[in-house]
Formats: sequence, C-alpha cells, structure tokens
Amino acid sequence: MIHFLIHDASDNVGVVVVDVAAGSDCAGRNLTNNESLKARSEEAIPLGHKIALKDFAVGDTAIKYGCEIGTIVQAVKAGHHVHTHNLKTKRWA
Repeated sequence: MIHFLIHDASDNVGVVVVDVAAGSDCAGRNLTNNESLKARSEEAIPLGHKIALKDFAVGDTAIKYGCEIGTIVQAVKAGHHVHTHNLKTKRWA
C-alpha cells in the first residue's frame, strides 16, 4: 500500500494519500521516477495533508510538486504533520 506521494526529487514533504495513524511505517512513491520511499509517521496525518520528510527549522522552505509552497513557522521533525499550524503558505503571505 502506498501512503504518500512526491512529484519531484526536490520535494521535502509528501502528500498523504490515505489516513495515516501515528507510529505507522509508511511507503511512498516518487512519481517522476517510480522510486520507492519510506517514512515513519510520528503523529496521525489525514488524507490530503503533508508529511515532513526531513526535520525543518523555523524559516525553512517546504517544497511540494517541485515548488516552494511556504515557510515553516514552527519547528517540524521528520514524520510529523505539516499544515497551517506550522507552515505559512505563500498563498497567504
């Protein structure tokens, strides 16, 4: 089962394609080259939301679909939920 997808090798967040429970070992897929990826969810992440694929510090840039989507406003560890509570999107900047 695939739990998350990325669309570009530069992506540092994955898009969750099923509801993911905290503590799950997640299988991912890079859609540009069909590479298999792995991540461990450290908290529950709902379908359609983002999982951090690396540790982020405040001020870091989140990249999804090969595009900068926003700035991290609260530190995020790999495997955690990336959403409006810790990311200020460029759309609302």
